[in-house]
Amino acid sequence: MIDERTLDAPAKAAVLAEALPYIREFAGSTVVIKYGGHAMEVPGLAELFAQDVVLMRLVGMNPVVVHGGGPQISELMRRLGKEPEFVDGHRVTDAETVDIVRMALVGKVNREVVTTLNRHGSYAVGLSGEDAGLITVEQRDARLGYVGDVRRIDPAILERVLREELIPVVATVGVDEDGQAHNVNADAAAGAIAQTLRAEKLVYLTDVPGLGALLERGQVGAGMIPKVRSCVDAVRGGVRRAHILDGRQPHALLLEFFTREGIGTMVHP
Repeated sequence: MIDERTLDAPAKAAVLAEALPYIREFAGSTVVIKYGGHAMEVPGLAELFAQDVVLMRLVGMNPVVVHGGGPQISELMRRLGKEPEFVDGHRVTDAETVDIVRMALVGKVNREVVTTLNRHGSYAVGLSGEDAGLITVEQRDARLGYVGDVRRIDPAILERVLREELIPVVATVGVDEDGQAHNVNADAAAGAIAQTLRAEKLVYLTDVPGLGALLERGQVGAGMIPKVRSCVDAVRGGVRRAHILDGRQPHALLLEFFTREGIGTMVHP
């Protein structure tokens, strides 16, 4: 009797063989992954993302996950009776709102990401940009309140976690020189962290099929601009490669890192 499960064994073996040189190439390298959007909100995709990140850790890579959580912040604001307000695409963040931002990002989203990763191995450690002075900011615009632009990244806490062969998961709340918390754009924070760590790669998981397709259709929207700008800044700042991937595609990270063709858009010097 033929076991039908063995019929695709050569194809599976070919996939594993194809991955081997890339596993060797990236062993010991640091990769910063900005996680959000559809991939975060759909439970099935969140599980696949967690599998990818833990596998990267197991084959010797050093993944660093950076996340925002705009929809989650807005949802919590409305539940607490506060309507979100935006100016030029940035959330107006008064003293009450910055506390809500911390509750949503640090208290909810960060814990969920850490828990999902740790279902596949006890590796993930939750951090905030407030921890150990990780993200220092300066106020972007007085009209926006406590919204900060990244001024400095102190990588000490990240490097310590990575030395322990763990996976840092960073919620993008930063502090100014006086210790006041600020909401920080997660795309910009991920780019700044990648530059400071001299990462091999910076990866943005998005809700679009690729930058090239958007350019052809003339549909590069405001939400994509910070990602593109961060990619360019990161590569100019020493990151070897920056990628924009469709996070809706199952195992997007593995397809990009461990296959010859890759997926999405790559920016390099």
